[in-house]
Amino acid sequence: MDEQPLGRIKVMEDQFAEKIADNMHTYGVSTTVGRVLGIIYMNRKPMTLDELSEATGMSKTRMSQVVREMVDLNIAEKVLQKGVRKDLYNVEQDYYQTFISLFTSNWRKAINKNKMFEKKLSAELKEITSNEPIDEELEAKINLLLKETKEWLDYYQWLANLVEFFESGEIFKHVPKP
Repeated sequence: MDEQPLGRIKVMEDQFAEKIADNMHTYGVSTTVGRVLGIIYMNRKPMTLDELSEATGMSKTRMSQVVREMVDLNIAEKVLQKGVRKDLYNVEQDYYQTFISLFTSNWRKAINKNKMFEKKLSAELKEITSNEPIDEELEAKINLLLKETKEWLDYYQWLANLVEFFESGEIFKHVPKP
């Protein structure tokens, strides 16, 4: 086969990987993670940290950090391959599933962070109400914070339901894939 077309194809694959990196930035993910995602995606098979380091020019230590972040975002996974002793990493080949993983991963973090905030706020309000004399002004402020907290929790429950809507695949009944 002619080398020139192969070289041109390689350039196009690299451009495709860079475009994936740009898109990941749009989703709030670093372009480094996006670039590695694109490289593995275009490779069409799992890759080792050594292969990824060589493909990106990054150190193996940095590559390990990036891959760990990708695993945390549910857009990459460690896979086993018979006869291969090194860790291999693969990515989801379905664009829709990658989007859902990124979307839900980020929102789950926000939901959990805000639930922790609410617990802390509730504990502080309880402490105030059980240890302090409560006048009309203080009671009004506490009631306002309790109302805000309820609305806050309702919102984050709605987000949790939205995340479930995406993760269950129900979204595709309403917004079908082409």
